[in-house]
Amino acid sequence: MAATLPEGFRLGFIGAGKLAESIARGVAKSGVLSSSSIRTSHWIPERKDAFRSFGVKLMESNAQVAADSDLIIISVKPNVVKDVLLELKPTFSEEKILVSVAAGIKLKDLQEWSGHSRLIRVMPNTPSAVGEAASVISRGERASETDVEWVATLFNAIGKTWIAEEKYFDAITGLSGSGPAYIFLAIEAMADGGVAAGLPRDLALSLASQTVLGAAAMVNRTGKHPGQLKDDVASPAGTTIAGIHELEKGGFRATLMNAVIAATNRCKELSK
Repeated sequence: MAATLPEGFRLGFIGAGKLAESIARGVAKSGVLSSSSIRTSHWIPERKDAFRSFGVKLMESNAQVAADSDLIIISVKPNVVKDVLLELKPTFSEEKILVSVAAGIKLKDLQEWSGHSRLIRVMPNTPSAVGEAASVISRGERASETDVEWVATLFNAIGKTWIAEEKYFDAITGLSGSGPAYIFLAIEAMADGGVAAGLPRDLALSLASQTVLGAAAMVNRTGKHPGQLKDDVASPAGTTIAGIHELEKGGFRATLMNAVIAATNRCKELSK
């Protein structure tokens, strides 16, 4: 789902951290919006320089950013979202679209704090930094289909997007939000295994990371179930099935499942 943004459309970021930078860079690089149509504000010189380096308009305050934007992305830490929204509440006129990427902050709380109902919640993840984000979009009660399409257009610039009901967001956070860390651990462990088997460290790490990348691409592009792809590579009495046997003895699949469930439960605790 995507749509062309209106001419003169302005995108503002409240919070100029790494996620905001990734989104802004992706949007500008894709040509969805020009960098001059994007604005933000920050007090740290390095963050200002990061945005200024690709042509984003720097403003003096968050209030100026909100007032001068058609769509405002709230990308501050979850623990300060309430204070930021209460402070900016007077600037949120009904023609503006408010988008939150703050983990664990529900639409009903965003609406209460902002006094605004044209709201959309998005859960992206850290691969946004390399244009491979998994972003899930949930629509507030007054947001239109067109609003959702515009938001999808912006987030498609940094990866892939899905639409889901907000009730799934804790589990989404546990899976795709926290998931990159699980895969980083797997890559590190595979590389360590390669080193233990006699490979040079740099070669082992390169092979492990490329192998994960290639396997994920096969799942995405072939449409085959990962179980079928696993069976395709596991020859009778071969090397792969020997390795899979060890993973099964160690509870590999159950451990990953438990990691997703634990992260989901922690997200539920934090969002209460």
